[in-house]
Amino acid sequence: MSNIGKKPVKITEGVTVSTEDDKIVVSGPKGTLETKIPHGIQATIKDHEVVFKKEEESHELEKFWGLSRALLANMVHGVVSGFEKKLELSGVGYRASTEGEELTLNVGYVNPVRIKAPQGIKFSVDENIITVSGIDKQLVGDIANKIRSVRPPEPYKGKGIKYVGEYIRRKAGKAAKTVGAAK
Repeated sequence: MSNIGKKPVKITEGVTVSTEDDKIVVSGPKGTLETKIPHGIQATIKDHEVVFKKEEESHELEKFWGLSRALLANMVHGVVSGFEKKLELSGVGYRASTEGEELTLNVGYVNPVRIKAPQGIKFSVDENIITVSGIDKQLVGDIANKIRSVRPPEPYKGKGIKYVGEYIRRKAGKAAKTVGAAK
């Protein structure tokens, strides 16, 4: 049994949830999101709660049962307060700026890297911190990962783009290895 799938999703005030055939549509103050319900999972709305049930006992439906519940909970949270990921630039001369809905990264390449914000995503830059925000948790995480993959942090000097709070395991360089071998 899925422990996550058993829990009902509470619908907060100002949020409307509706089901259409194989889709769930969630509307709130920040926008509207929709997702598809896997075949074999049934969603029922009652008393400001959404409960997911399996139509038949199957091990294959088990994983989709918890997934459907988690996706709906993220959608309800997203249309009320949204999600954000913060990335940090570290390196001499590494800069980021926003121009309209486009993020420009100067991270050591000959030409600046430009990333256009998809619909529903906003970029903001404060010194060396890039903030990606939006109502769709998956899209925010995907765009943040795309920005990080432009220049991932390297283990010797720690230069690159990393998530705020991410720990980069550092390696010793050649000089440290030769000093240790001489003793």
